[in-house]
Amino acid sequence: MSDQRVVLVTGGGTGIGAATARLLRAEGHRVVVSGRRSEPLERIARETGALAQVSDATDPDDVRALVTAAVAAYGRLDGLVLNAGVGRPGAVGDVTLADWELVMRTNLTAPFLLLREALPHLLAARGAVVAVASVSALRNGTGNAAYATSKAALLQLCGSLAVDYGHLGLRANTVCPSWVRTEMADRPMARLAEAAQLAGGVDDAYREATRLTPAGRPGEPEEVAAAIGWLLSPAASYVNGAVLTVDGGVTALDPGTAAFGLRIEPRTGV
Repeated sequence: MSDQRVVLVTGGGTGIGAATARLLRAEGHRVVVSGRRSEPLERIARETGALAQVSDATDPDDVRALVTAAVAAYGRLDGLVLNAGVGRPGAVGDVTLADWELVMRTNLTAPFLLLREALPHLLAARGAVVAVASVSALRNGTGNAAYATSKAALLQLCGSLAVDYGHLGLRANTVCPSWVRTEMADRPMARLAEAAQLAGGVDDAYREATRLTPAGRPGEPEEVAAAIGWLLSPAASYVNGAVLTVDGGVTALDPGTAAFGLRIEPRTGV
């Protein structure tokens, strides 16, 4: 069908990427999921009918083969979801050079390589790009130098796309989630649970990490996927270069007021 969009989702085997693939397939679009591990990709492919392509997004040859396979399978490429990412802890004085380079190569250089390869097809389709960054691109946390820097740079990469190619019909936007229950987030939560000796394990760690979030809980992958799906869709046709926080309100919070637990009550007798 000519109105079926073809969307390539990196990191599509788990978490936000898998939820996005499910959503797009449910809407009737064709989806290619990519990642380094074949097992989760094949599971999503069996579940949804998406096309699974094992690919190392940091390898230019793999990236070229990935785009070629997507276009060969479906004849076009309308959308790109830049979701694959890694994190390594450490302040500036502590993070190793190897970890810094791994994070930058995966979270920034890999999207750049894929965008360059996919760009002619996206322009031909007047398509859309959505990058999955993080609230870490907007707010600093402790021991997060490499990840936060890479995600902040990803915002600018998408902004450059919007400015340079918007007149040709290409849209590029970014979503910035806070804590979302995913396989990737479970790992630091497990470390927090162990370090803080939380009896409830990972569940308690998520509760502790989101204690100041106005929503009072972590997000779910499907909630971020819904935002991504909207940004890819014609309903967002005039949204370009935007940064959408999907964070339960945490970036709206002034942490200096959190200790007061302020509540505004309606005045009476007026």
